[in-house]
This record gives sequence, C-alpha cells and structure tokens, in this order.
Amino acid sequence: MKNLQDLMNALPPERRAKVEERATALIAEEMTLRDLRKARDLTQERVAELLGMGQDSISRLENRADMLLSTLRSYVDAMGGSLELLVRFPDRPTVSLSELFGTGRTAAGGESPAPAKRKRRPVRPQ
Repeated sequence: MKNLQDLMNALPPERRAKVEERATALIAEEMTLRDLRKARDLTQERVAELLGMGQDSISRLENRADMLLSTLRSYVDAMGGSLELLVRFPDRPTVSLSELFGTGRTAAGGESPAPAKRKRRPVRPQ
C-alpha cells in the first residue's frame, strides 16, 4: 500500500506544486481564535485589555468549542477585524446574515435600508 508521500512523489512536478499550493491555502483557511490572535501579533493580555476583561477570560474563550456570535464578533473586532456570517445553499446565491451583527451590510457589500443601532456592552465569556 502506498502512503501519501509516495503518491505525491509520483506526480509530475507541476501537478505536485499545485496540490501543495492548494493544501497550504486550505490549511490557512482553518484557524483557531488563538491562531488568529497570534497572526495579528497580539497577546492574550492585549486582547483582554481591549475587551476590558482578564487574560484568564481570553484563555477560556479561546478554548471554547461553542460561544455566542456576539462574543466572537467582539473578539474579532478587538483584533481589528470584522466578522461576517455567510449562508450557502447549493441552488442559491450566498447570503450574508449581516443583520445579526447590526452592520447594515448586504452580501454585495452595499448598505441595507435600515442599519440596526447597537449599544456596545462588555463581553463576558460563558
């Protein structure tokens, strides 16, 4: 039985390069919250400071398997990013659920008719 390395070595160099490039892209798409924070050169202490919470809370948050979308949004916002939730169906165009976050953005990047106003509250991990 051949292993993956044997199969890769049997490929022509151009095909092998394409496979490796795609594998790298797929791996880059899958990141944990900790990976995102480190990619932004932020410490747990700095993110905690930005969110007004303790470093221990950030550690617990990064290790959670389940959390509120508002908590995730606040964490990403604190790192300077934005969170977008997309819904994909095989027979429909992709839809952005932007109204969940009160951003007023549509999937095409335009403004929705009435952007929601939100009060910012401190995030407390569950």
